[in-house]
Amino acid sequence: MTSVVVFQLNGHPVSVQGPSGQSLLDVLRNTLSLKATRMGCGQGQCGACRVLLNGHAVAACETPLWAVEGHAVTTVEGLGQRSAPHALQTAFIEEQAMQCGFCTSGILMSAAALLEKKPQPTRQEIVDAIDGHLCRCGAHNRVVRAIEKAAARLALA
Repeated sequence: MTSVVVFQLNGHPVSVQGPSGQSLLDVLRNTLSLKATRMGCGQGQCGACRVLLNGHAVAACETPLWAVEGHAVTTVEGLGQRSAPHALQTAFIEEQAMQCGFCTSGILMSAAALLEKKPQPTRQEIVDAIDGHLCRCGAHNRVVRAIEKAAARLALA
């Protein structure tokens, strides 16, 4: 069944027509041409497709289009801008918290959800927040340091 779904995407209203059961990931990548959200396992287990839905990190591959009707979705493209990157983006670059970058957008979104909920997380809370993300490059220690650095910077802002 085809339907029109209206929601906020990165702070802007969008209207998408498509099968209501189509995944949010498919809509973001193929309909709206936002390519930073990646298709990993397709089962919500690797973290590559995480986006924010009303501030909560969700797997876009498992979120049907109908579920975002009237809600706010944020992708890594909406986290910051080239001229004003988010503190997480800056810290990830400084800490070299990525190698291939495939998992990075999903990790950034989970970290953003964590920092929104808990501005000064403990190291264990950071580890727990990114636990569901698979990174084959082994950059987890740098990722944790980057999230700690971003939290410290946001606390000063």
